Amino acid sequence: MNNTVILVTNNGMGKADEALSLTLFGKYLELLLQNKQLPAAICFYTDGVKLVCEGSPVLEQLRELEAINVRLIVCSTCLNYFGLQDKVRVGIVGGMSDILEAQLRAEKVITL
Repeated sequence: MNNTVILVTNNGMGKADEALSLTLFGKYLELLLQNKQLPAAICFYTDGVKLVCEGSPVLEQLRELEAINVRLIVCSTCLNYFGLQDKVRVGIVGGMSDILEAQLRAEKVITL
């Protein structure tokens, strides 16, 4: 595991059609799981929080990442905004201070 943090701010990857965005993000996670250099954390905020909630097509991959000690940090303010507080199925619900701390400790930050 390296000291990289990935920021996920969309419900999927990129600014494409939702189906394509979710397909791309699922493939990204699959490849990440195959990689020997996993990130220290993945932070979910704005629309990205939808990916850790009930009904997300990438929950299985996210659970696998969490099981191998990749921290999944989910923005509580964003969950509250979307009314998703009770729908979280993976990750640790935290505040923006937790996301900021992860970014500041990282050697590299990647935004998807």
